[in-house]
Amino acid sequence: MSEEKIGLHNLAPARGSHRNRKRLGRGPGSGTGKTSGKGHKGIKARSGHHGHGGNKPHFEGGQMPLTRRVPKRGFTNPFRIESQVVHLMDLTLLPKGAEVTRETLAAAGLIRSAKGHAKLLANGEITHAVTVRGIKMSAAAREKIVAAGGRVEE
Repeated sequence: MSEEKIGLHNLAPARGSHRNRKRLGRGPGSGTGKTSGKGHKGIKARSGHHGHGGNKPHFEGGQMPLTRRVPKRGFTNPFRIESQVVHLMDLTLLPKGAEVTRETLAAAGLIRSAKGHAKLLANGEITHAVTVRGIKMSAAAREKIVAAGGRVEE
């Protein structure tokens, strides 16, 4: 007897867990024709209201909505680039004399490879020489790496 593996081709919902949707507005014989179960007039009969989750989003019963009451300040730069921060003390996880690149940082678990740029900051001390290649860094981090006998290559 061979057991078949579960896959997308042989999945099915449990018995009784799936119902056909209620088809509204399909004539008087359907039971939900004409007003489609919404009654006559009123706010609940209008489109865009009282579906799943209640009424229209941000509608507060006629009260001035919070998004209009609160003053607008500031600016969000759409071109901002978020950097993944790596501290100098984190480089101790890498072997001595190692080359520090995006790939080695991702392999050591210090950054996520698909998330964005990495940037070295001067938090902590570095005791051994490393070669940093293709990673942004602060000026203080650059000084500490060179002082420890390391090299920085763009």
